[in-house]
Amino acid sequence: MRLLVSPRDVEEAKRSLAADIIDVKRPAEGSLGANFPWIIRAVKELSSKPVSAAIGDFDFKPGGAALAASGAAHAGADFVKVGLMFDGSARAAEFIAAVVRAVKDEFPGKYVVICSYSDYSRLGTISPFAMAPLAAAAGADVAMVDTGIKDGKSTFEFMSEESLREFTAMNREAGLWTALAGSLGFEHLPVIRRINPDII
Repeated sequence: MRLLVSPRDVEEAKRSLAADIIDVKRPAEGSLGANFPWIIRAVKELSSKPVSAAIGDFDFKPGGAALAASGAAHAGADFVKVGLMFDGSARAAEFIAAVVRAVKDEFPGKYVVICSYSDYSRLGTISPFAMAPLAAAAGADVAMVDTGIKDGKSTFEFMSEESLREFTAMNREAGLWTALAGSLGFEHLPVIRRINPDII
C-alpha cells in the first residue's frame, strides 16, 4: 500500500514528503478541486516523489476535462486525477477515453486516475462498480473511490468493507490499481489493511 497525502499549499507539502505520493488539489473548488499549474510545478520541484494532481469534479464535459488533464500532466503531475460528477455508462466511457487519450498520447508513462464517489447514491452519480470496467477498457491506471460531499462522513459510511474488498479484487483482475479515500482516519487502518488497496 502506498500513502497519498494532500497538502493544502506548498509549505504544507514540504512537511508531507514522507508520503509516497504528494497530491495537489484545491478543496475550495470541490472534493477533487483543481489547483493552479504553478502550484503543481512548485510541489514537483520539492522532491523526486511522484506528484498527483486533481483536475476537478467534472460534469459531462469531456473536452474540458481532456484539456485540463493535458495541462496538469504538462505542469508536472505524474498522476492525473478526475472525478465523475455525473451518471450514465455511455457518457462515462466517452469522458474517460478523452481524459486517457489527452494524457497518454502526449505524456507516455504518466498515470490516469478515474474517481467515482462512495456517496454516489446521494449525489446521483455513477457508481464505482460501473466506473471501474470503463476505466480499465479505456486504458486508465487507477480506479478511485472518494467522498463527493465533504461533510465529515467517511467512505465507510457509504460502502461496506465487503463491497470495497470486492471493488479492489475486481480492479486487480482488470489490471487497475485501487485508490481509497474519503475522510479516512487512524481508526480505519485495520479494515483498510484487510481491503488492501494499492493507494490510500
